[in-house]
Amino acid sequence: MAQATTSTPVLGTPHRWRVAAGSTVGTTIENYDFIGYGTAAALYFGTAFFPDADPLTGTLLSFATLGVGFAARPIGGIIGGYLGDKIGRKPVLIASLLIMGLATFAIGILPTYATVGVAAPILLVVTRIIQGLAFGAEWGGAILMTYEHAPWRRKGAFGALPQAGFPLGLLLANLAFFASAGLPDDWKWRTPFLLSALLVFAGLYIRLKVEESPEFEEIKEEGKIEKNPLLSVLRSDWQNLLRAFCMRIAETAGYAIAITYMSSYLKSNQLADPSQTILAIVIAALVGFPATLFWGWLTDRIGRKPVYVFGTTMILLSGIPLFLIANTGVFPLIVAVFVFSFAICQNSLAGTQASWFPELFNTGTRSSGASLAYQLSAVVSGFTAFWAVSLFQAFGWMGPAVLFSFYGLVGLIAAVLTPETNGRRRREADDAAEVEAKRELVGA
Repeated sequence: MAQATTSTPVLGTPHRWRVAAGSTVGTTIENYDFIGYGTAAALYFGTAFFPDADPLTGTLLSFATLGVGFAARPIGGIIGGYLGDKIGRKPVLIASLLIMGLATFAIGILPTYATVGVAAPILLVVTRIIQGLAFGAEWGGAILMTYEHAPWRRKGAFGALPQAGFPLGLLLANLAFFASAGLPDDWKWRTPFLLSALLVFAGLYIRLKVEESPEFEEIKEEGKIEKNPLLSVLRSDWQNLLRAFCMRIAETAGYAIAITYMSSYLKSNQLADPSQTILAIVIAALVGFPATLFWGWLTDRIGRKPVYVFGTTMILLSGIPLFLIANTGVFPLIVAVFVFSFAICQNSLAGTQASWFPELFNTGTRSSGASLAYQLSAVVSGFTAFWAVSLFQAFGWMGPAVLFSFYGLVGLIAAVLTPETNGRRRREADDAAEVEAKRELVGA
């Protein structure tokens, strides 16, 4: 995508920081809600909703409900992406946050198996599906609103802000579970879900004040809105869709093993208790927030592809070493496992996706294309923890370790085959345009 053709001013819109803040707050809340479920599934849901099963089966069933939410995300991505290209990015942002908040609060008040029997896991699955739909619709709007308001030369840095909502959401969710660990009975897991209502109200207030994307407004005024953006992407941009899908798998499925499954692995093998695991994740999230911002900034300086190739290579090479280190049961080393896999492997990819993925698609189909590629991969990642448990039963820790490296290989191949959108010539042209724009601003 040539920056010279965009309707966004060289230095960004006057509302760029407000839009970035609104998107970041919203993605933080959405990730708090969605990730909190993963923590509860790993530590509590096996006994709360599947008590008649043996511990292994209970864990598998709990992770299966986790996967259902991920499976619903592509549907949410299709709906949200389509509406984002047809009616605008802002309405999708508001609706997705509201729906996610209601579903998460509902999980906090669900009856358990001991109360209503088999109806309990059924209700859990329904609310998880609703969470998945809302989360799937969220990402495209938040990223594109920020990206399309941002300065030409800082698209990567600005795009990384809502992506940093992931480690922030992870941090808040695990702090909530860490703080509630001493509460009696089911309140250990209910309290974090109920607290999300406060965050949702704050997020809605901010998002209602966010301005619509200037690039969407331009194509709307010119009457260039795609009749069916989804079909246009599938017909014309299927190669970029496939590349982005494979690149995203490395990040999201890698997270499912290194964070979600690893939490359960440490507990079941008595390598760390739940409180230690949550604390380790909290530390990783603290590091992950500035790390995501750094990786986004770096893509503006050296390009999108080099950062992604580095991150996927780290995933490819570190599968077995990470599990060997975790198997020591030494808490500082376990912390190092979480920090490396999150801040280096996962965050380097997440910080790059926010700018690289939108740049692979035209403005009129960008919401559909980026959202679909991003959320389709969630089907794979959603069931990765389930597969990791099964592989562990067959091959021991080597099974999930190799699976982690395999995801890195898939992402690496896709990154190498994807065109660079922020190469040296473009960076130089954008630098020159920025200098000229600042000179004109001073002269005015």
